[in-house]
Amino acid sequence: MAFHGFSASGQHGQPMAEINTTPLVDVMLVLLVVFLITAPLFHQAIGIDLPRTAATRAPQQDTVLHLALQRDGSLQLDGQAISQQQLDSRLHSARTSNPQLQLQADKATPYQAVAAVMALAQQAGVNRIVFVTQPLAQ
Repeated sequence: MAFHGFSASGQHGQPMAEINTTPLVDVMLVLLVVFLITAPLFHQAIGIDLPRTAATRAPQQDTVLHLALQRDGSLQLDGQAISQQQLDSRLHSARTSNPQLQLQADKATPYQAVAAVMALAQQAGVNRIVFVTQPLAQ
């Protein structure tokens, strides 16, 4: 405690020099909880009256390439059989239109074949690769 008791002779001794930190810790924890709860509410936005124009957003012409990789290593691009050399040239020609490669690999396909196709796409400049899966049976 931060105070000292009375002695039997009626004289007061020296007060204890300790600081009781329990109330300080309690107050700090309460403040921390209050700030954690109210912090998401501090979103401040400034209302701006923007001018209206007749311009519209240019449609994005993203190319989507559907690539199926079979367990034997054969490739099908948009439903047609294709070799790795043909795939490489097709990816190089499509990179100007920001292509998205949707890769669907058989679950028994070795990872090395999937990694090779991913490396081929990266070298061709394809930045977006999507792995297509089947939903779990319920």
